[in-house]
Amino acid sequence: MNYNFRKATLSEIDPIWAILQQAIQRRKEDGSAQWQDGYPNPAVVQKDIEQGAGFVLVAGKTIIGYSAVLINDEPAYGNMEGKWLTNDDFVVMHRVAISENYLGKGLAKLMIKNIEDFALSNNIFSVKADTNFDNLPMMRIFESQGYTYCGEVYFRGSPRKAYEKVLTK
Repeated sequence: MNYNFRKATLSEIDPIWAILQQAIQRRKEDGSAQWQDGYPNPAVVQKDIEQGAGFVLVAGKTIIGYSAVLINDEPAYGNMEGKWLTNDDFVVMHRVAISENYLGKGLAKLMIKNIEDFALSNNIFSVKADTNFDNLPMMRIFESQGYTYCGEVYFRGSPRKAYEKVLTK
């Protein structure tokens, strides 16, 4: 299968939101508190796309994954309980989700690799991310992809596990 990772367009909010709704339901079925408070939602996706931060993973013409990818834009990361590996420019990924129909194919890892390539293409050598303490699948993915646990950050009053990977040229 030929996959493409690119910026999302406003016309793609509906299929992106469908993928996020599947991920929200998976988190719920796993007993996770993550994404069970009305966030994310279509307005968040629209804002991501309007700011140029919404990215999709596409198989052929089908959107199969979504992530927000931002540069140096996560205020919560300035108040970490712990220590980042670097203090330089960074790319941050949020709202990583893969379509229910494409799970188990390593596509979250592929999307993360594409995000790392995006960072390198912008001469940025750090990727930071966070996930809920009970999102074991995402923690396993981060660890398998060489991310280091750095401490805790807080979103909407809840702690998240924060990770960083230092990239090489």
